[in-house]
Amino acid sequence: MVDHDPSGPVAEAPAATPSSPSWPRWFRWTTGIGVLLVLALVAGLTTAVVVVRRSWPQTGGELSISALEGEVRVVRDDHGIPQIYADSTHDLMLAQGFVHAQDRFFEMDVRRHATAGRLSELFGDSGLETDLVVRTLGWRDVAEQELTMLRPATRSALDAYAEGVNAYLEGRSTSEMALEYTLLGLTGLDYQPESWSAVDSVAWLKAMAWDLRGNLEEEIGRAIAIATVGESRAADLYPAYPYDERAPIVEQGGVVGGVGGGDGRVFDQDASGPGGGALPRPPARDGGSTGTGTGTVAALARVRDVLAGVPALLGRGDGLGSNAWVVDGDHTDTGAPILANDPHLGISLPGVWTQVGLHCRTLSPECPYDVAGFSFSGVPGVVIGHNRDIAWGFTNLGPDVTDLYVERVTGDTWEYDGRQLPLTERTERIEVRDGDDVELTVRSTGHGPLLTDLARFADEDGIEITEDGLLDQVEGVAAAQEAGSTGGDAISLAWTALTPRPTVDALLALNRADDWTSFRQALSDFAVPGQNVVYADTEGHIGYQATGLVPVRGPANDGRLPAAGWRKDTDWTGSFVPYDALPSVLDPESGIIATANQAVIDPSRYPPYLTSDWDLGYRSDRINRLLAADDELSVAAMAAIQLDDRSAIGEALTPYLLDIDLPAGYYSDGQRLLRSWNYQEDAGSAAAAYFNVVWREVLERTFGDELPEVIRPDGGDRWFAVVSALLPRGKNGWWDDVRTDDKVERRSDILHDAMIAARDELTALESPSAREWTWGRLHELELRSSTLGESGIGIVERIFNRGGWEVGGGSSLVNATAWDARSGYQVVTAPSMRMIVPMDDLDAARWINLTGVSGHAFHPHYTDQTDLWARGETLPWVFSEDAVTDAADDVLLLKPEG
Repeated sequence: MVDHDPSGPVAEAPAATPSSPSWPRWFRWTTGIGVLLVLALVAGLTTAVVVVRRSWPQTGGELSISALEGEVRVVRDDHGIPQIYADSTHDLMLAQGFVHAQDRFFEMDVRRHATAGRLSELFGDSGLETDLVVRTLGWRDVAEQELTMLRPATRSALDAYAEGVNAYLEGRSTSEMALEYTLLGLTGLDYQPESWSAVDSVAWLKAMAWDLRGNLEEEIGRAIAIATVGESRAADLYPAYPYDERAPIVEQGGVVGGVGGGDGRVFDQDASGPGGGALPRPPARDGGSTGTGTGTVAALARVRDVLAGVPALLGRGDGLGSNAWVVDGDHTDTGAPILANDPHLGISLPGVWTQVGLHCRTLSPECPYDVAGFSFSGVPGVVIGHNRDIAWGFTNLGPDVTDLYVERVTGDTWEYDGRQLPLTERTERIEVRDGDDVELTVRSTGHGPLLTDLARFADEDGIEITEDGLLDQVEGVAAAQEAGSTGGDAISLAWTALTPRPTVDALLALNRADDWTSFRQALSDFAVPGQNVVYADTEGHIGYQATGLVPVRGPANDGRLPAAGWRKDTDWTGSFVPYDALPSVLDPESGIIATANQAVIDPSRYPPYLTSDWDLGYRSDRINRLLAADDELSVAAMAAIQLDDRSAIGEALTPYLLDIDLPAGYYSDGQRLLRSWNYQEDAGSAAAAYFNVVWREVLERTFGDELPEVIRPDGGDRWFAVVSALLPRGKNGWWDDVRTDDKVERRSDILHDAMIAARDELTALESPSAREWTWGRLHELELRSSTLGESGIGIVERIFNRGGWEVGGGSSLVNATAWDARSGYQVVTAPSMRMIVPMDDLDAARWINLTGVSGHAFHPHYTDQTDLWARGETLPWVFSEDAVTDAADDVLLLKPEG
């Protein structure tokens, strides 16, 4: 563990190594600009301190804001977390916008440029690949349509929030907003942020939907796997969910009503089976999939390269998950429910969440908010948290809400149901800082925009979009296959998030909900991303509700592979699974509801198709076992479960490793560690360090000889299942290295060579002495700013990035600090926050953020929570006004002018 003083010197950023994560290629500046920045920054210590502190927020005293109707009190604790008190919804939301802008306006400004496809205006052509994707998908256009659909109260809250942001901007120079603007000014950027608007807030939800978009990567991966190793062997790599081994979230109920396809279909938690009103489920394969022929696979490779160019700021859509659970009073030490949540998202600095409390001094229909939790800077309200009556937590449901369609495009037409139809077109003009504007023509079929046009556009205009040579790899694979009837080489995307829906209504209604009925009603508008939502209330009830807009597909489209776009029977029908037919349960007999991205419900009980690409349930199974083992669970016990790092693959693979005959001495040192290993991956464990290096070697030696790099194992839950199924079959063909002509390898050969290689690697990376190995030294958390932290200039990166936290946990463990076996051992996704809420005493709740509330480098609250997070600690989360006042470290009064 490395402790960090955020006000002290910035630690040297580690040099990139082959095992480091592949960071986005954003914002690569010239050496000349780097020298200029260095000279400016070291011109004088006093000047540097002034420049750094100029943008820090005022958190005490008084400020006047003309748009306020009354006085607002902003109370911050010793970690800078604000609790806001006002007399009207308008003032409450205005103050939240002002406070968010104080703490994180640069982050907000970059996000709105990203979601509008306008990064190139700030960062030049290095932002162009992102802008091309976002403009093609039309996020901003969809957000503008959604704004017109919102309830008047929601729109008023968004407008008030925007007033607060703009009150912060008024009269401030960019150097008074963020250090980043000062440095960008040194590179010649002449810029003044435009006013914030309601659509800026709405658009950010598209980024979250993209980050949690479902099985798009699996569609591409399956197609490439089938083209590479054939359908039968590819099936080994995508195992089905084991319903008989790992319980889904909901184990009771079914869909009833609406017999004969009529309306009124609902999920009844007391139903004994699927019922006569069940929605149809497509067969597993019905000939509508066409994603494995030569031309199609090459086209999919182009699409994958385009998507890989989208930076982590907007989400990569893979490696993500979350834990959330709730237990009733029969399982707690107080007799009241306890709810816990820790969403697993990509790591960034600042983190995706910022904590806040929003309190109307007197609750009324005009001012109904008394809520606290985790919010998005740029969006009003609380996303995850609790109010005075209920608490809720989210995990990604992961419904299949994206489909790739292989299209037969001829000129400006596409084939559909035996006819040639015109493509729709629109033109997007992208302004590029220090460069010529770029004009993009977006063409769409009836399914969605053509993603392959982006690759062709980049080729024609000399824009580098391909990130890792995937196209060359897959074209070589595809050329070696027997040419099939692929039907087309254009790929379009259908995605529910491109259908305007009033999701923001749901967020604010959730903040106001006071019981199970109003909670469920609030979530009825929650369209994307589809979520599992757990619930508890102060009356002692617990519950679960699935949310999201889930398409009903035609009979020839099971969503698992790209579909034939010219066939009518592969279309989405235009209908969605009704909200009331999505699984939900109140007060289940077990008294436990645990969600960790596993299957929601057994399809034999619930025919409507949600997805077939669930997390395979290793985390959920472990959580359920730990919860069921204790009927006096406390807040502290819940926190311990969130930190559980028992390895399911460690438990499965280690007995086979112990049977391998290794040379005595040096090469058997690691094996001796495994003999007493308890399968826990804590940061100080030498055995965990050895096992994970062996695991990575096993994956590469088993699959690296046959699979293209893009679908090689990342080491997550799917690969736990794949390898666990192979282990009893010592002579299976996957063990054989096809690159060796004179030998057929078996399981024992692969494990032996992996253990030898792991010993040598740990000697090189850590120490010749096995007793000195630690998992945390390999498994470090590095927090990087997604903008200037990726500048390529060492001194600039050191200003904004922080690192060196040695942490435990790992991929598909409850303590899900995931790493990617294709690139190294560093953390790539992690619990973005942790919270625990006991419903009998809301002042006894606990919370922690991955980073601090501040987005200002060197500010005391930049990463002050990260040290605690890395040690597995949490902060007190007081809620009542008396407790908030007692914990106050600073108070700012916002007053109307005059």
